[in-house]
Amino acid sequence: MKKIILSCALAFTASAAATDFNGYIVKFKKGTKSFDNKAFNALGEFKRMNFSFGEFATLKGANISNKSVKSLENHPDVEYIEPNWIITVDPAQKSETISDPSYSQQWGLKNTGTNSGGWFSSGKAGEDVNAENAWNITKGSKDIIVAVIDTGIDYRHADLKDNLWVNDAELNGEAGVDDDGNGYIDDVYGYDFANNDADPLDGHGHGTHCSGVIGASHNNKGVRGVMADVKLMGIKFLTDKGSGETIGAIKAIEYAVKNGAHITSNSWGGGERSEALKEAIKAAYDAGTMFVAAAGNERNDNDARPTYPAAYKVDGIITVGAMDGKGNRSSFSNYGKTSVHVFAPGSNILSTVTNGRYQKMSGTSMATPFVSGVLGLLLANEPGLTIDEAKSQLMDSTVRNRSLGQYSVAGRVDAFRMLRNERN
Repeated sequence: MKKIILSCALAFTASAAATDFNGYIVKFKKGTKSFDNKAFNALGEFKRMNFSFGEFATLKGANISNKSVKSLENHPDVEYIEPNWIITVDPAQKSETISDPSYSQQWGLKNTGTNSGGWFSSGKAGEDVNAENAWNITKGSKDIIVAVIDTGIDYRHADLKDNLWVNDAELNGEAGVDDDGNGYIDDVYGYDFANNDADPLDGHGHGTHCSGVIGASHNNKGVRGVMADVKLMGIKFLTDKGSGETIGAIKAIEYAVKNGAHITSNSWGGGERSEALKEAIKAAYDAGTMFVAAAGNERNDNDARPTYPAAYKVDGIITVGAMDGKGNRSSFSNYGKTSVHVFAPGSNILSTVTNGRYQKMSGTSMATPFVSGVLGLLLANEPGLTIDEAKSQLMDSTVRNRSLGQYSVAGRVDAFRMLRNERN
């Protein structure tokens, strides 16, 4: 059985746990009004749930056998049944922690050539997302909501707290009450689907790092995000140990859409295909929410060996590969002439992590929030753009150097060219 992995950072090398999935996801046929619960309850814990794109249930228990699953597939009310895949990451490898971080070290925003190389080589000036020129046009807007679907956000971080999405109805409401009627109680900063509570506080660091790349405040301390102004919605479906389930990712996407997110940033993926997850992404697209996905860190050609969710055939997905400070594909990054849309900085990226700290990480996980932030600038500058229009403007304005041209549909993201609608 093929294993599913979380495609986070190179600093979070992925591997599958001993258990590849935890029970099953069941989708019921449209129009099903009632059915015999006994067939399901006899096997274990059975929970029904409604999403905008259909009625589902999870089925977990020790008595579920291949034979019983086959029997349920033939149930007249069941459209399909599939594993509830486990997504995991290994503990972080050692990476550089910066005690006095500064903007000058953020080569992804401004590559001087000297701030982007390795131990024995320099980078190449200008191989970045061209942020400073873009900021002369827009630095973002508090009207734009970017949902970071990950390990949560450390919403106490000084560089993030001013750019958080806040559910004012819950913040100013009564504790223990669903004040805004969205189905979740006390969800002030988002929601935690890993632990099923209203506190998406990050105890891992990965989600906070991605959040800082998108929207760390330009406040003369710490680091800068691609967007100076944004609302970051924290949606946690991966635990502090870095594991989660497909059903949690589905719930996270549904929550983001339901609560007004314009963009979801998804630095995870890999493994088996899930029809239910694909339907959730399609429903987000239909609702007008962009889905930015990491290409993965397995050095694979995604055209030949697809990784999910990046490779789903859904119009709204924008798949991101990672590049280094010389403008080349990062050695670890997946690629694909038809399946990887753009590249963005992903090697040795400095950003926020938990407990007020800053750290360098590498991976397509870091490249993904760069693109989420750049798209946020575009929506701030041109409100009302459709997903297809924004995706086209992003891709058509990329810088297509010889190195990246062989690895993606387009090339390296350039925020300034995109905002000016310059096309190749």
